[in-house]
Amino acid sequence: MRNTTKITAAVLAAGALTLGLTACGSDKGSAGDKDGPLVVAATPTPQGAILDYVKKNLAKKAGLDLEVKEFTDYVTPNTAVQQGEVFANYFQHKPYLDDFNKKNKTDIVPVPGATVHLEPLGVYSKKIKKLDDLKKGATVAVPNDTTNEARALKLLADNGVLKLKAGVGFAATPKDVVSNPLNLKFKELEAAQLPRSIDDVDAAVINGNYALEADLSPAKDALVAEKAKGNPYGNFLAVKKGDENDPRVKKLAKLLTSPEVKKFIDDKYDGSIVAAF
Repeated sequence: MRNTTKITAAVLAAGALTLGLTACGSDKGSAGDKDGPLVVAATPTPQGAILDYVKKNLAKKAGLDLEVKEFTDYVTPNTAVQQGEVFANYFQHKPYLDDFNKKNKTDIVPVPGATVHLEPLGVYSKKIKKLDDLKKGATVAVPNDTTNEARALKLLADNGVLKLKAGVGFAATPKDVVSNPLNLKFKELEAAQLPRSIDDVDAAVINGNYALEADLSPAKDALVAEKAKGNPYGNFLAVKKGDENDPRVKKLAKLLTSPEVKKFIDDKYDGSIVAAF
């Protein structure tokens, strides 16, 4: 997913991928029908679980008919919104969305006031017990999409494993590593594949949602993990530009940032997922 070719190929395949959607709710109405249910795309963990909690416990009282469709990748939820197959999505952070819009000429935007949670990126390993145990020439698996790869490298840099070129920001790649004392090798993989790579590498930097799906806890199992304070990677509700003021979207935004949802996140995820509001 790191380059335009990979993104474009994924976009072309999006129509086929959406045939395999798993729906948590009814199929009545259409995504673009403003009198029908609000159809929201989400990755299963934790976004799908949070939306399912809202659907079962809060939506009816608020007069919101909510339908959730689950995706297992980071591309199709945006193409589905852009093409009108769903009305909104909840799975991504701002640096990723900015990069996606730029590469695909899409116009998807965050819903104001609807940043819900942070999934701390963590380093995991079955071969070492702490980051200091990494040996020279070790292989570290990292996400291959632009922003999450940069995020992974920054996490390693923040923990003294390597140094990045000054000012590289959200677009860092292994080419921007200016000091690599351990001569680490980087294995770039699609984010969803990273948990399955742990047996084949010395360490893997894994997104929080995929870690949880693989029964890995960022709070308990990660050698190191991102801190929540000042973190720009909060996940939010997003829609196609112009749909931010849809009454259904505003209702869902309010519910997703309610005290009830904060308590649900705190209780269910015990620090592995952190409320961002």
